[in-house]
Amino acid sequence: MILVTGGAGFIGANFVLDWLAGSDEPVVNLDKLTYAGNLHNLDGLSGDARHLFVQGDIGDGALVSRLLAGHRPRAIVNFAAESHVDRSIHGPEDFIQTNVVGTFRLLEAVRHYWQALSATEKEAFRFLHVSTDEVYGTLAPSAPAFTEAHGYEPNSPYSASKAASDHLVRAWHHTYGLPVLTTNCSNNYGPLHFPEKLIPLMIVNALAGKSLPVYGDGMQVRDWLYVKDHCSAIRRVLEAGRLGETYNVGGWNEKPNIEIVKTVCALLDELRPRADGQSYATQITYVQDRPGHDRRYAIDARKIERELAWRPAETFETGIRKTVQWYLDNPQWVQQVQSGAYRDWVAKQYASA
Repeated sequence: MILVTGGAGFIGANFVLDWLAGSDEPVVNLDKLTYAGNLHNLDGLSGDARHLFVQGDIGDGALVSRLLAGHRPRAIVNFAAESHVDRSIHGPEDFIQTNVVGTFRLLEAVRHYWQALSATEKEAFRFLHVSTDEVYGTLAPSAPAFTEAHGYEPNSPYSASKAASDHLVRAWHHTYGLPVLTTNCSNNYGPLHFPEKLIPLMIVNALAGKSLPVYGDGMQVRDWLYVKDHCSAIRRVLEAGRLGETYNVGGWNEKPNIEIVKTVCALLDELRPRADGQSYATQITYVQDRPGHDRRYAIDARKIERELAWRPAETFETGIRKTVQWYLDNPQWVQQVQSGAYRDWVAKQYASA
């Protein structure tokens, strides 16, 4: 049994689905179901006795303690986080509460649970914390990619809150001996991505005939990681990572945002041409850059390859094609996550929880 937090969100849901596709080990899935948490992400597990969903907050220490005592997981995989930079700029408090205070309370509940385990159970237990490359700040165009030794220089409320959570996880290992692992990933993309992030937003807006907004000159560079590759990396770190270590997980795909947008447009031109015969690229518009927008992120993922023999299976070309095709094949999912009816349904489902 493992406990996954944030397992109804984009990366967390992909992880849970992939885990149960390849293993019969049960999953307790704790998710607060904020705007980006979506139970429809887990429809494929309906009726599956190996998956138990619990709506709740990692900041609710009493709830987490009850789940730990009742299910006795051998590992925790912590995806739970507020993760959108723009939202953090406009409303930073939620990011502090979830990413900092929530991580602290989760760590404390896990620490007390772990300390009460038998010696054999304690030795086998793992707490894996999923973080981001944004904690490292920004890179100059010619600077070497982020390694695990790179100093933390967060530039947004989101990245600062994640940096704080990383430091807490490290401290709980060095102070209390909690057996932790941390992964810092590059930009994820793929199925189930909430349509406020760059790639799904471009797909959804393009199909709706709306403008495709690109910040500034569109030359902000990111390293793109297909979400299912990320999930496989997390499984590998959980299986064989060295305690207390950080592993950077990247896709070896540095590309500027404008190139990403034009690639999406070209794929849509091929797979779902506009009725008027024009390219979706005509919908691209440049908008004012956001405050503190990091210019470049790049992950050096040689450590995880060297120590754990992990590399991404997808190239950007194969991964982005799969992603665009998934959105074309699943328009009902987009409608569900964007509808007020879904929020009302969740409220009714868990009114008495």
